[in-house]
Amino acid sequence: MGLYTELVGSGRPRFAFLHGLFGRGRNFAAIAQQLAAQDLPVVLFDLPDHGASGWTDAFSYPGMAETVAAEIDVRLGSAAEMILVGHSMGGKVAMLTALAHPELVSGLVVIDIAPGHSDQVDTFAPLVAAMRSLDLATLGSRGEADARLRAQVPTDSVRLFLLQNLRHKGGWHWQPNLAMLGDALGEIGDWPDPGPVSYRGPVLWLTGENSAYVRPEHEEAMRRLFPAVERRVVAGAGHWVHADQPGAVTSALVEFAETVDEVSRRPRS
Repeated sequence: MGLYTELVGSGRPRFAFLHGLFGRGRNFAAIAQQLAAQDLPVVLFDLPDHGASGWTDAFSYPGMAETVAAEIDVRLGSAAEMILVGHSMGGKVAMLTALAHPELVSGLVVIDIAPGHSDQVDTFAPLVAAMRSLDLATLGSRGEADARLRAQVPTDSVRLFLLQNLRHKGGWHWQPNLAMLGDALGEIGDWPDPGPVSYRGPVLWLTGENSAYVRPEHEEAMRRLFPAVERRVVAGAGHWVHADQPGAVTSALVEFAETVDEVSRRPRS
């Protein structure tokens, strides 16, 4: 299955971004533009069952990782070696992609997620219920959808995030595979055992100061799977680190690209 991608900048992509649940590649557009302005082109992915990418019959982290790896390979082949950046659900996909296909990944950035069970995904259950409760057949406008969802989703930023997935083409519809994803929250919160593998390249682990997604018990697994990991806590950020502190995230990514360059220049032992 091909994935919808969008290139920001020109030339060989240096970064590839993978979004979280009910997100899409363009969630990172502002950061991508800042990176591209510094000669660091970016490719934004819509993951399976999200955005403009195709749908699947069942949720699978290993399946998503293989689809991402195949897309990277088709685009760049042996010249790949991109820095893979993933947030939340996309962070788990990015980790599995790096573990299974290290030859495609020159560096890995994991944003506010860990290789373990994410209990917080349960908070999406009422959001899914709200989305499913919206009677699309009688909906007149996006503004009306916003008003109808307000009681169930009172936080403006969360409601706006969900409504980015509402599309009108021959009638209103949700762009993501809402039925499948809504039923798969347990699997989305889980972490599949990748086996006795590790990714030896440089890894930046960005976590939000005000987020509970990454806990002390996750440290051991993260450092076992990614021995070269560096954890950095972003002050003033919650789970959506890139939205809360885009400047800090952009600066960290530019610095990390320099680190990856330095590592690549070292003689191999």
